[in-house]
Amino acid sequence: MTRLPSLNGLRAFEAAARHLSFTRAASELNVTQTAISHQIKRLEDELGLRLFVRQNRSLTLTPQARDYLPLVRAAFDDLRLATERLVRKDNAKVLTVSTIASLAAKWLLPRLTAFQEAHPTIDVRITTSTALVDFRKDDVDAAIRYGRGHWPGVRAEWLMADELFPVCSPALLQGPKPLRCPEDLAHHTLLQASGGYDDDWRLWLTAAGLPVEMSRQSRLSFDLSLMTVQAAIDGLGVAIGRTAYVQDDIAKGRLVVPFKMTLPSDAGFYLVSPEGRTDSPKLKAFRQWLKGAAQQKGVSPIPVQP
Repeated sequence: MTRLPSLNGLRAFEAAARHLSFTRAASELNVTQTAISHQIKRLEDELGLRLFVRQNRSLTLTPQARDYLPLVRAAFDDLRLATERLVRKDNAKVLTVSTIASLAAKWLLPRLTAFQEAHPTIDVRITTSTALVDFRKDDVDAAIRYGRGHWPGVRAEWLMADELFPVCSPALLQGPKPLRCPEDLAHHTLLQASGGYDDDWRLWLTAAGLPVEMSRQSRLSFDLSLMTVQAAIDGLGVAIGRTAYVQDDIAKGRLVVPFKMTLPSDAGFYLVSPEGRTDSPKLKAFRQWLKGAAQQKGVSPIPVQP
């Protein structure tokens, strides 16, 4: 055969072979099941061989199709990569970084001016999400993730660790129920962020030798850590602070650390980028600046004596 087979037929074949279902292939490609069936029938006619064995409610690949599929899939991957590289040449000066909203608001954005001043030709776009970035689908150059660094298929570079410790408004130290020792937490509302931080109070209270039941006392919960920190600043209760989220507010006197006990976290923040795109000039510049910013000494959680 001197010409390529139908591109639509190849797309239908790849999707149907991956799902082993015409129905799911149709849903993925946003066409009807009948269209998928016709496209594959046309492809089979062009190739002069069968690709699928259709039984009652199942679909299997013929031996020839099993050999053909990896090559077709690789060809589509090459097309996607070529297109991505073409588009990214036009976006060589735009750097898109994904992170969680609380880290963006409480740590990254207050420091980002320094990067813009050092690299005025790079336009930074910050997107926020609690979901892991899919670099194959999302238009994102890098992400800052919280965890243990075990994410397959990406380059994960250590940035900084976190410590857990209670923080509160300075007003609570001298209020009608002053915080003089950890046991005094029994008289205060505990502020809690949901998501991956639900266990923070229990962990800290256990490390401090206090009853776990205290973690179930009166509390306010928020879906974002930045809201939890703001509630502590406003004097609504006592929050578990994580270093990256509270160090600037401690430095400015909006929050204080009432007790000596701190608890190291078993996870930390990483800069994550897709394999194969980790050395673009804009990402190299951001990586160098970000690591320097993360290594700068923050405010140590030194307790304020009531």
